[in-house]
Amino acid sequence: HFSLLFLYPILVKQASFEEIEMAVVAAKPHILVACALLLLTVRCQASPFWPLEIGYYHDKCPQAEAVVKGVMEKAISQNPGNGAAMIRMLFHDCFVEGCDASVLLDPTPFSPTPEKLSPPNDPTLRGFELIDAIKDALEVACPGVVSCADIVAFAARDASCILSRGKVNFQMPSGRRDGTFSNASEPLKFLAPPTSNLSDLVASFVIKGLNTEDLVVLSGAHTIGRSHCSSFVSDHLNTPSDINGGLAAFLRGQCPADATPGGKDPTVMQDVVTSNKLDRQYYKNVLSRTVLFTSDAALMTSAETARMVVENAKIPGWWEDKFEKAMVKMAGIEVKTGYQGQIRKKCRAINH
Repeated sequence: HFSLLFLYPILVKQASFEEIEMAVVAAKPHILVACALLLLTVRCQASPFWPLEIGYYHDKCPQAEAVVKGVMEKAISQNPGNGAAMIRMLFHDCFVEGCDASVLLDPTPFSPTPEKLSPPNDPTLRGFELIDAIKDALEVACPGVVSCADIVAFAARDASCILSRGKVNFQMPSGRRDGTFSNASEPLKFLAPPTSNLSDLVASFVIKGLNTEDLVVLSGAHTIGRSHCSSFVSDHLNTPSDINGGLAAFLRGQCPADATPGGKDPTVMQDVVTSNKLDRQYYKNVLSRTVLFTSDAALMTSAETARMVVENAKIPGWWEDKFEKAMVKMAGIEVKTGYQGQIRKKCRAINH
């Protein structure tokens, strides 16, 4: 009976590694043997497919999610693009090494080429300073408790809610731990470029446990934010395509024909109709051929995905509901929990 009481905070409340370590130090040897056997049995029977939980920080850091939301509200009020950056960051983090904040790590002598220096991320991925600000605030409130991986997930959730004026509003399960590996070669393997056709896009999602509908639904995030001209000029503007003539003429006035990453590479709004609002306008743009990327236009190249585009464009609330579920699903890709990874003190560097 004592052994069960000893294990209660570990098994029921899902104690952190640090809490377990403190409990073990205080326990007697014969109790530890019984507890180890019971703990092993429970862990082996536990489901490996959904280790995260809503309200994970309820006891560990009750104000955690409120702190993240407060910083996000201020940041988006100053620049709505900050919200778009967080949603994109979650995608770029989760598709490479899972949702473990590996995209945040800076180069070091031991790891000189992390993910953030890979072409899909450099120089277009931004928001690192915003993550730093959130982490700093959380370290004041609850030192060493909230992972950087959960911060990215919470920030993307809050950005979705704020930019949609509350129409996209969902709870984000948490309990992720931070990874310790980051390499610039990995994003090239898993992040499909905007020049991709539909089959390549679907394949990149399927390999991560997502499906065709998730692809179509998450593509709706292209209704906010800006894009560098180099992401679409060469394959969608300078070559024959089905892009709307009016949009093409406008873009040629904004983008140099030789736009290249790191060179002369201006940005343009991805959705000129509701540029700072997360809504279903993206799907109306796909139907009217007023989208920037080849990957956006590709959604109309199969009957299945074209049907989904029409439904999302025409049925009020349809896309918002699906987007909520797809965001949670994406944020659960290959997460690290339990004894895996660590809780970084600084999101840009692993603990030593």
